Amino acid sequence: MIHIDLSQQTLTLRAVAAARVYPVSTGANGPGERQGSGCTPRGRHRVRLKIGAGCPAGAVFRARRWTGEIYGRELGAAQPARDWILTRILWLTGTEPGRNRGGDVDTLRRFIYIHGCPPTEPMGVPRSHGCIRMRDADLLALFDAVPVGSIVDIR
Repeated sequence: MIHIDLSQQTLTLRAVAAARVYPVSTGANGPGERQGSGCTPRGRHRVRLKIGAGCPAGAVFRARRWTGEIYGRELGAAQPARDWILTRILWLTGTEPGRNRGGDVDTLRRFIYIHGCPPTEPMGVPRSHGCIRMRDADLLALFDAVPVGSIVDIR
């Protein structure tokens, strides 16, 4: 099970042996479920899809497909306002009808992911457009540790 604590800006992976805690960055607009809000949705979710297996660290994704680019300072400087989705994607789907599933609160249709970001982006500070951002090394460890269908609880 994955637990994301919005107030602490942490992601905890509760594995069989021990828990691992990673710093994250969630929605700059705070918690919320509405389409277009830029908020991070709360409640129980599942990992719907895992995208990017075999891609290099820093792989740039657009519309959930690797562009063939690898993030670096030059690429970042050329597009400073871009919301970078890097390395891997864990695409979330809500499990609670009316709260984070269906209608204008549907996490899957909002394209809410756990994904990598540039190393210059701070962790522990809400700065995303609603997704959960992680450091590449942490994301790679998480990606390998969780199967599709894993529970993700966001509080």
